[in-house]
Amino acid sequence: MSTNRLVCEDVTKDHGGSFTLGPLNLEIAQGVTCLVGPNGAGKSTFFRLAASVDKPTSGALTLHGPGGPSLGYLPQEPQLPKAATCEEFLLYVAWLQRIPTAERARAVSVALERTGLTEQRKRKIRQLSGGMARRLGIAHTLVHDPALLLLDEPTVGLDPRQRIALRESISHVSADRIVIVSTHLVEDVRGLADRVVVLNDGSVAFDGDIPSLEELAAPDAPGDTDLERSIATLMGDAA
Repeated sequence: MSTNRLVCEDVTKDHGGSFTLGPLNLEIAQGVTCLVGPNGAGKSTFFRLAASVDKPTSGALTLHGPGGPSLGYLPQEPQLPKAATCEEFLLYVAWLQRIPTAERARAVSVALERTGLTEQRKRKIRQLSGGMARRLGIAHTLVHDPALLLLDEPTVGLDPRQRIALRESISHVSADRIVIVSTHLVEDVRGLADRVVVLNDGSVAFDGDIPSLEELAAPDAPGDTDLERSIATLMGDAA
């Protein structure tokens, strides 16, 4: 059975000499990959390339999958129509995604179910809690059943219980698609990641699982856990 894969082959992006991402050689499979790094490391540039907003300066970034090269993107601060209900908004998204009229209601219902929002379908978006609004943002990326989800800092600004609920939603939808999460929060990495890619100065400083990452922790690096210390070490923050 074929699965979804995002393949980066010698990908670079040159920002006029001020910053260059890459070259990157990555193959990202289904599950949750957390993209971690300091500000300016290249996370946003990678997201724009993966979303086909920008083109690489060189190399190729290709999405392979049995359902075709489709993606969903959730920016850090999504703009949601406050006066619409959850269902109305998702039906509009389904229309934008050119889902046939006869299939839109089912596509919306599936997206709401996958994000735990079925009981909120008739509720106005302005009445949602912050956590529910973020889950609706994820639901809007799922309406057309994409092979790739790009989630930029999805839990920022949420309280601990809201973050846990959102992480559960993300884990639930990652079983049959690629999910790439950009985050600064170590607890998100711990709670979500099947794989961690750490970027620093436009290059991959680490690519692997959490136990392998924790082994890199310098004893004098800042942090209360091996995971925090290892990320700080790779970012050059060791004392």
